[in-house]
Amino acid sequence: MLAKVEYGGVQKYIKIPQIDGNFDFQNFLIEVTDKFSLQAQLVTEGVLSLTDTSETEVDADTFDELVKSGVRNFKVGYRQYPITDIAITLDESDSSVIPDTSPSPASLPDPPASPASMPDFTAQSPASSISSDSTIILPTTRNRKRAMKADLDRDEARKRVETALSSNPKGEEIIKEYDQTKTLSVGTRKQMVNILVAEMVETYGRIPPMHVRPTYALGIVTLFPYLQDPYSKRGYEHFYDPQANTGYLAWRLKTVQRNTHDGFRECSRPDFQDSPTAHRESLLTGDQLLGEECREALSIMRHSTDKSVVSEKTRATFDYRQKLVHDQDATASVLDVFPRFLDTAGLIEQDFSMMFGDHVSGRFLARWSSDFKHRVITECQSLPSSPYVDELLAASDLQVENDYGWDSDMSALLLLLHLLPPTSKGQKKTPKMSSAQAVNHVVRFIKEGASLTTFLDKVDARQPFLLCIGEQKKKIARFFIVVDQKAIPCNAQTSVAAFDVLFKTHYVFSLSYDEALSAFYTFIQTTIYNIDVGTTKETPRVKELRAKLLQDHYNVTNSQRSEHS
Repeated sequence: MLAKVEYGGVQKYIKIPQIDGNFDFQNFLIEVTDKFSLQAQLVTEGVLSLTDTSETEVDADTFDELVKSGVRNFKVGYRQYPITDIAITLDESDSSVIPDTSPSPASLPDPPASPASMPDFTAQSPASSISSDSTIILPTTRNRKRAMKADLDRDEARKRVETALSSNPKGEEIIKEYDQTKTLSVGTRKQMVNILVAEMVETYGRIPPMHVRPTYALGIVTLFPYLQDPYSKRGYEHFYDPQANTGYLAWRLKTVQRNTHDGFRECSRPDFQDSPTAHRESLLTGDQLLGEECREALSIMRHSTDKSVVSEKTRATFDYRQKLVHDQDATASVLDVFPRFLDTAGLIEQDFSMMFGDHVSGRFLARWSSDFKHRVITECQSLPSSPYVDELLAASDLQVENDYGWDSDMSALLLLLHLLPPTSKGQKKTPKMSSAQAVNHVVRFIKEGASLTTFLDKVDARQPFLLCIGEQKKKIARFFIVVDQKAIPCNAQTSVAAFDVLFKTHYVFSLSYDEALSAFYTFIQTTIYNIDVGTTKETPRVKELRAKLLQDHYNVTNSQRSEHS
């Protein structure tokens, strides 16, 4: 079992030793001294003090019971030794305290100190000039207040940085690397700076106030004291120098401001968003797991054979997964962190429902066959004749014998792709893709018995597509969603239900639409699912087709209303 222990502003996870089923207090303190590189004799001399979050001291008699009751957070300090027989002399500004010559406890090690963690007492009284090695200088009331404020500022700064890092999937790795090495590699330091600047801009806007910026630098060297510069005035100038406006934070902030400058200047342009990659909060109010509880849930999910447990833990880690898929450095590893998507059907639909609700999640299956399928087929009958379109039209007709083509539902979906074909992006070197070629970006077929592993090894597409396995295209036995050369099982019984899961995969894993299928997917998103209507960029062809297909629907609806009125 692990406990979180704080010493000198630094927190670490430490394993709690057990002897005969009881958590051992003495051995735990030895683990603490080893983890924080403290002197071992501090334990035997009884100098170390262990307290819980309420600052209540914990001893050997209560330690085992506290841990078993759920207490996992502790703080390590030193016992306070009272000083007696003190002679005090005062003058108008300062006080000098001359202790007696009785023995004092052995000197104790302190965490690394620098100007960033030491109060600056510069004003000394005349009495201090006569002090010797046996004289302790008590600061004035003003200096004491100044020191207390400095402590509060450091604590607030540390908490701000710690919170920003802990809320980011990469942040926990940064803290772990520092705990293990007492430093950060160049790549890790860049990640930390990027995370903190992103949090600063999100909280304070594109141009954060000047007084806010040093707080993040102070928080860094307070949370990670070994990163302090002992030769600079404040210890954090390499992260942010208030006088010169330089340092890692300043440089990253300037890059962000420069990259977003054009967007702020051209504010009159519509603010369109890439719907599948937009960050979305869960609509459900259930508790979401973070930190150690989240790691425990991930471990349970990996090994559980109970699908209900896997589903429950997947639901409870939704927020963490969304942070992961929206982190450019971590999104590629999401299926490694959540491997149960690869063997448990239904998890994609569950995440999508948590984003939009069951009503939106069910719209495609409820509306495609009744409102759109026959209109798409009718509209395609006016397309120029071609072998591929003719084959799809024949396959979409249930009264026509079809032994080789897709079933009626899939044929109608692929006909929609011909109504919204890939468009040229103005790149002369890139030939325009035909609708028949774009079909492979939507769905592929392999015969039952073929090697799935061999097929996946040859896949080079990043965007998801539907893989159908069966004896014939119209008789599919199994459906898979292929993402990053990995096959996610789909428990759909029909091709239209499998396509529904394919569409939802883009949102669950924050994947942009395939460029060749942008108009095709955008039409389905806005017109059928009604997602982000008005904030999604639509081509004129998408809007024109929607007007055509829905015209008859609204004319029939209006005529029915007239008859009833």
